[in-house]
Amino acid sequence: MAGQLKKQLKDAVKVIGSGSLLFASYLTVVGDERFYANQLMPLLQRIAGAETAHLLAVKMIGWGLVPLNRYQDPASLEVNVLGLKFRNPVGMAAGFDKHGEAVDGLYKMGFGFVEVGTITPKPQEGNPKPRVFRLSADHAVINRYGFNSCGLVEAQQRLKAREPAQQEKSKAGLPLGINLGKNKLSQDASVDYSEGMRVLGPLADYLVVNVSSPNTPGLRDLQGKAELRQLLLAVLKERDALPRERKPPVLVKIAPDLTTQDRQDIADIVTELGVDGLMVSNTTVSRPEMLRDPQKSEVGGLSGQPMKDLSTSVVSDMYKLTRGKVTIVGIGGVASGQDAMDKIRAGASLVQLYTALTYQGPPVVTKIKRELEQLLKEQGFSCVSEAVGADHRAAEGGAH
Repeated sequence: MAGQLKKQLKDAVKVIGSGSLLFASYLTVVGDERFYANQLMPLLQRIAGAETAHLLAVKMIGWGLVPLNRYQDPASLEVNVLGLKFRNPVGMAAGFDKHGEAVDGLYKMGFGFVEVGTITPKPQEGNPKPRVFRLSADHAVINRYGFNSCGLVEAQQRLKAREPAQQEKSKAGLPLGINLGKNKLSQDASVDYSEGMRVLGPLADYLVVNVSSPNTPGLRDLQGKAELRQLLLAVLKERDALPRERKPPVLVKIAPDLTTQDRQDIADIVTELGVDGLMVSNTTVSRPEMLRDPQKSEVGGLSGQPMKDLSTSVVSDMYKLTRGKVTIVGIGGVASGQDAMDKIRAGASLVQLYTALTYQGPPVVTKIKRELEQLLKEQGFSCVSEAVGADHRAAEGGAH
């Protein structure tokens, strides 16, 4: 009798175990938001180190192994800026798909645009490992990758192979951005960025001049007035010489740790030279007092929730300083529809995320879009562009 009971219990455990596995598999495939955020992502973080998990995620997404995504982008989320159509304003930030290996899988997840890179002219390893640290208690990450890159030649071959597919996607409102950097040992930044423009410019819907990573010595000095002006003149000249009918827009990615004067200088230069847009912002070298995780003192750039308000305030400043005439992409701590809306109301036409993917997994993309769609309705906006800069108009006593 006891033996029979034991066998029945064993069988029951097997059935329950199989059922749990099947149910977990189902939740994984359908992209259940709570399951990913509360169960699967924390489990994966316990199993794999930060950089290993990053590389694995790029591989899996590159193979198209992403949850089903049934959400249809509504007309209210469509944005037309930079001479491009964006089916929705939620993009994949640079730093995730550094070598252009997972572009199609990222579109499949629901991103309205994907930015690859940072790509440097010559291949380089980046900084010594470990160089990525999760601050789980703060929903943040500190990285000091240091522009690890496959180089222009390999990136060009990979992106060229999917050029026809990308042209179709771009027409359908899913543009591709390419983020350009300089090699660590390069003596002339203008030469590096110009070479990136010449080689990858023909394959991009827009290009980003990244002068704000804190992990390449001297890079942030390129945000100084004279240096930035000289660099952008060279890059824009190279862009204008590209053998294509439609010249791709050029945006500058800036740091959140800029002085008031730095911000004014950058606004003056981009306005004077006709730079198309600003990416606001890169990671921060500051460490907000709210940080609780033991790894908070690691050297590198901090991203995620703790820098959300800092980046939003820089979005707001740059919108004011450029009088709303320069397209802004808001980046930093976007993990919900409200986060996206805050940046849009502050002056961003588009937003990007990365760290939220680490903590909430692929379903975060649809979650943000769905919540943003609802917020636009609730606040009386028929589309994203109506909400861009709304906080400034409200402060002046305007509508909304």
